[in-house]
Amino acid sequence: MSTKPSPQYDISGIEPLSNHSANPEFADVLQRHLARRQFLKGGVALAAAGFFGLSSSGCQPSKVASGVSHALVDTKSLLGFEAISTNRFDDITVPEGYQTQVILPWGTPLLANAASYQADASNTAADQAGQIGSHHDGMHFFPIDLASGGDNSAEGLLVINHEYCDPGILHSFGGAGLPRQADEVHKELAAHGVSVAHIQRQTDGKWQLLQQSRYNRRITGSTPMQLTGPVRGHSKLRTAYSPDGTATRGTLNNCAHGVTPWGTYLTCEENWAGLFVNYDAALPPEQRRYGVRNEHSIMHWETAARQDVSLQRFNASTVAASATEDFRNEPNNFGWIVEIDPFNPDSTPVKHTALGRFAHEGIIFAKAEAGKPLVAYSGDDARFEYIYKFVSSKPYQPETAGPHLLDSGTLYAARFNDDGSGEWLPLDINDADFAAKATAAGVHFTDQADLLINTRRAADIAGATKMDRPEWGAVHPDSNEVYFTLTNNTERHSSQRNAANPRANNSNGHIIRWREQSDNRFNWDIFLLSGDVYTSTPGQPMMLDDSNHHASPDGLWFDRNGLLWIQTDMSGSQLHSGPFGNNQMLVADPGRSLLKRFLVGPVGCEVTGVVMTPDCRTMFVNIQHPGEGSGPYSFSSTWPDRRARRPRSATVVITRKDGGIIGS
Repeated sequence: MSTKPSPQYDISGIEPLSNHSANPEFADVLQRHLARRQFLKGGVALAAAGFFGLSSSGCQPSKVASGVSHALVDTKSLLGFEAISTNRFDDITVPEGYQTQVILPWGTPLLANAASYQADASNTAADQAGQIGSHHDGMHFFPIDLASGGDNSAEGLLVINHEYCDPGILHSFGGAGLPRQADEVHKELAAHGVSVAHIQRQTDGKWQLLQQSRYNRRITGSTPMQLTGPVRGHSKLRTAYSPDGTATRGTLNNCAHGVTPWGTYLTCEENWAGLFVNYDAALPPEQRRYGVRNEHSIMHWETAARQDVSLQRFNASTVAASATEDFRNEPNNFGWIVEIDPFNPDSTPVKHTALGRFAHEGIIFAKAEAGKPLVAYSGDDARFEYIYKFVSSKPYQPETAGPHLLDSGTLYAARFNDDGSGEWLPLDINDADFAAKATAAGVHFTDQADLLINTRRAADIAGATKMDRPEWGAVHPDSNEVYFTLTNNTERHSSQRNAANPRANNSNGHIIRWREQSDNRFNWDIFLLSGDVYTSTPGQPMMLDDSNHHASPDGLWFDRNGLLWIQTDMSGSQLHSGPFGNNQMLVADPGRSLLKRFLVGPVGCEVTGVVMTPDCRTMFVNIQHPGEGSGPYSFSSTWPDRRARRPRSATVVITRKDGGIIGS
């Protein structure tokens, strides 16, 4: 193997700032809204850096939030564990009375004939295509008996996103340098995507992969896929690979996820734009507004095209007479939400274009009601980007529900008003108000498909509120209130500080929530401002303490008992020094104003992705990129393989030693 220095890859996951619209920023709205709001000291609200009080126009607490009808137990009996302290251990820390098991680390042989994992990273691209991918992220557990009720808590399909890869860890000696080698690029493509893993709890309580199962599957950056919905066949999707614009290859940068009411998995394409380069003098708006680069891509994949012409697709420059002869439109095939049927390993994944094109963090559904449209929410994970809602044009019917519901409907962007109300703004060329705004802005969309390809630009025109990196969302299982993490945004200027938000920049993040009203309106409030111990606003009590202080909330999920699990994604100096320790997972009971730290991850990792078995007695949590940025010759983490030394993303199984409910 060559020992040339590896290229400097930019795998930070932070998209370059690309929203230069004049739309109001959420900080401005928050300043005006909270400056007039009286904080409550009890009930459902902790002031300052903790839970916020609710204005008369904001979300009101659910009367049954402490004991939801979906719950296995009354939540008053939960959160009885002793919160753990922050730390910088290179290991998993959980409360007393809990135990952990590591399963499915990167490189685990998944398919029946897959090659064994090599600790020196010498596995080939073909090997990786049959193994568990890297950088685990969102995931869901599908009980093996889903078709007949879905109550099995001992066996099922664990479907896992693989967001990206770190070449310094993925390759022996960190790779061969520039120009990129085609075999290395193909291995990186194979490390992206999704894994479907059939797992089962054994008699000793340990979980095991059933490697011979027909359900085991890898979806990668090279897997053939179909496009459906309004954009299918559009001229801006046509490439040399698919001259009719109906098919594409692969899914990339798969961050969070969603689960449809009919039992399929949705994987979301997030920071995909940086994987492409366009050397043209002027980039089209559908590339410029998303951050496609004009010098080189973040992974330099385009430099391997001389060895393998299939990799030309990462060069979006105009190099031929027509779009059907080059890959100028290849970036337009990404930024979508992809549906996968985990119980049909022969099915072709589908990209649903009606859900909009942006840096999808994840997708969540409001409670599906028979005879009413299906409603879903998704955040665009970049600084000053937007929160979206999709409403299907056809009603949901349990007997006939399926992918067609995601192919036709209306996409909206959120505007948060300073009085605690909000509006969903339709992104529809047939809407008179939107059409007038587009005309005033001098923007012309040729059709609705063109608008969806340019979703961000459409939201700019509509006047949506610019947010601080909208990431995961979660819907309360009883009240149907929607919660969204706003992870951070250090671009906020000091002039935006106010009594309710005194920080010069939002380095710590917060969580917003809303409750839908009629006529595409909603009421909102701030559920949680993250921060350090005793962080406070002038004149307000200090609320966060050693049991729950944290920064950069990211992952978010409600269990069936109504507990909200919050995962953090600190990076840089915030992660490596300061008061917060390693990234962590907390759990909140919104109805009782309780927040406790439940888990701390190993060095350099992100804690991301969480789900439980139906009986709430087994939890799965993903640990992504332990030792982030280390290698190729030294690693800041050796988790979970101490002797092998090379860090590996993996899934952690958490159970109570007495077999009880998780969170108790």
